Amino acid sequence: MTTVRVARWSATHPWRAIGAWVLFVGVCVWAGGAAGTRESTDEDSMKGEVLLAQQIVDAGHFEDPTVENVLITARSGTLDPARASTVANEVAQRMRGLAEVARVGTPVPAPNRSAVLVPVTMKADSDHAKDHVQPLLDTTAALQAAHGDLRIEQVGGASLSKALDDVLGGDFKKAELFSVPITLAILLLAFGALIAAGIPVLLAMSAVFAAIGLSALTSHLIPSNEIVNSMVLLMGLAVGVDYSLFYVRREREERARGKTHIDAVEIAAATSGHAVVVSGLAVIVSMAGMYITGDQQFTAIATGSILVVAVAVIGSLTVLPALLAKLGRWVDRPRIPFVWRLTARGGGRPRFWSAVLRPALRRPVITLAIATTALVALAVPAFAMKLKLTAEADLPRSIPIMQSYDRMTAAFPSTGASHLVAVRAPAADLPQVKAALTDLYRRTAGDDRFAHDRMPELRTSSDGRVTTMEIGIRGASDSPTAYDTLAELRGTLVPATLGTVPGADYAVGGWIAGGKDFNTDMQRSLLPVVGFVLALTFLVMLFTFRSVVVAVTAIALNMLSVGAAYGVLVLTFQHHWAENLLGFHSNGGVVAWLPLILFVILFGLSMDYHVFVVSRIREAALRGVPTREAVAQGITTSAGTVTSAAAVMVAVFSIFATLSTLDMKQMGVGLAVAILVDATIIRAVILPAAMTLLGQANWWAPRFIRGGRDQAWSVPVEGRSRELTPVG
Repeated sequence: MTTVRVARWSATHPWRAIGAWVLFVGVCVWAGGAAGTRESTDEDSMKGEVLLAQQIVDAGHFEDPTVENVLITARSGTLDPARASTVANEVAQRMRGLAEVARVGTPVPAPNRSAVLVPVTMKADSDHAKDHVQPLLDTTAALQAAHGDLRIEQVGGASLSKALDDVLGGDFKKAELFSVPITLAILLLAFGALIAAGIPVLLAMSAVFAAIGLSALTSHLIPSNEIVNSMVLLMGLAVGVDYSLFYVRREREERARGKTHIDAVEIAAATSGHAVVVSGLAVIVSMAGMYITGDQQFTAIATGSILVVAVAVIGSLTVLPALLAKLGRWVDRPRIPFVWRLTARGGGRPRFWSAVLRPALRRPVITLAIATTALVALAVPAFAMKLKLTAEADLPRSIPIMQSYDRMTAAFPSTGASHLVAVRAPAADLPQVKAALTDLYRRTAGDDRFAHDRMPELRTSSDGRVTTMEIGIRGASDSPTAYDTLAELRGTLVPATLGTVPGADYAVGGWIAGGKDFNTDMQRSLLPVVGFVLALTFLVMLFTFRSVVVAVTAIALNMLSVGAAYGVLVLTFQHHWAENLLGFHSNGGVVAWLPLILFVILFGLSMDYHVFVVSRIREAALRGVPTREAVAQGITTSAGTVTSAAAVMVAVFSIFATLSTLDMKQMGVGLAVAILVDATIIRAVILPAAMTLLGQANWWAPRFIRGGRDQAWSVPVEGRSRELTPVG
């Protein structure tokens, strides 16, 4: 068996294996740093009419200036126009003196005279402006300090991006800061020894560093995005700890039975090592489902996740056996008093898990019916799920600039959400195009859903072929008003006006259209992704366990845990009862990309537990143990490991539920709930009840699948391999 041969070589040549691993990780980190990361652009993820609108805009070769807005309002009472005008002129003068500023526009009073806006155009384009906006922010802060009776604040694309980057960067550091110590603390409780607890963390973090370096390299083929590193950290900790935990626990178990270090490592490789390979393959298959969407962001996330899982599998099969063989009994040092005695206690089946299993083993039909009904009931709310992209309205108002944004859009509605109308026509038709766009504005001006405090600016390319106009709306970019006005523009107003221009190409794009089209794409993609993942997972499980029934039950149980997670997400985030508890404001929906991401992650990670537990049950069954007893042995001997691994995952995912942004909160809650359900109700109640009820039918498969003889895993015993005898 390959896993045994690799483990044996690593165990007998530990320094070579350890050195090769350190070199591999170092080269990955160095190469990734040297190559740098290629970030994706907004256009990379655009499709349909939104992409057409962007292509028309690009054809105009417009300058892409970044405009920051300095907003002047009264701290209390009514704004004094003369005072505001004086301060606005001072703002303009100070801003013109900055090297980063290209020009300063004329101060604009709000329609209701409650504010004055000073537009400031930066020299840097939109892709780099956030790196150069700090001098403007410093100037605004100095002006605020000098005029305490007024509120002087800055809002714009660059300042918003910088503020959000600071928040997200702080969140990522928070996740890193807390996830590793929490993981180590749980592993200390699981092993009772510092070195044994440190090994899984060491492997997981080295896999994360290597995968981040490799992701930087692959980004030059598949552009990366800001979520990839977070996903690599999340997945790397989850699978890296799981795989090490499975392996170290089994090696320790075999040493306790009197095996030598090398024999214990080989047995762990043949059993837990094989399970790690199958689990890793299942996770990779699930992640590969994201490629089906054709969306650049999902493609980048899938690539990063697959890389970290593959690296973690390789590490668990190579450097982990080397470390265990080299450390020997030192792996159980230094011991933690009391905790060590609890973890090292052997001789007999754990009483707690025997009690938990008793209902499933004695009354499998009733237990299965009650537990399944409970999870189905928990999943029912998922049918009312509403998908939404997060927008500015969903960002925490604890971020000061978001409070400024709210004040600006209240005083100047047209500076809020808007639709982009782009037209391409022969230059000779430019007067007709402008007339059509003016007519379009007039048709929207009588509708209170549109923001019409002023005529929008028409931008025309230097060759006269491309013209654009932004039409503001009242409300957030993900509101019903936003989607209703988009449908009216695309379906009625734009064709009725621009459709009269002969030979014109036109499209309605912008953030609102992009969000709406993205939601539609996610709904269309979910079923093909689910079908792909289910089909390939079925094949992996079928040819691993040589059983149709095991493959089908694996899929059914994982779908139950995913459905329960979806239901909890809807109950928690589409309503308001948990807002104070988790620190968020409900937008009445679930983040549009989350169901697909959750499905592939959960389906992959759930297979870790399933493969590990069922492989222990199968070992007992292949020794001739009756099914009921095999289930009891398999689950009780693996329960401690699964519980520890699940505790790590739930703890790490719960950290994400405490982060600032709504999408990270939803991801954290969804993942934590699903793993908790999977490791408790699924593995300790439904799985044993189902397998006990099925009995020998668990192992049924057509003869062509069995291949005439069971392809059981071989377990080395004292340097020799003994093939397990099939049952039935």
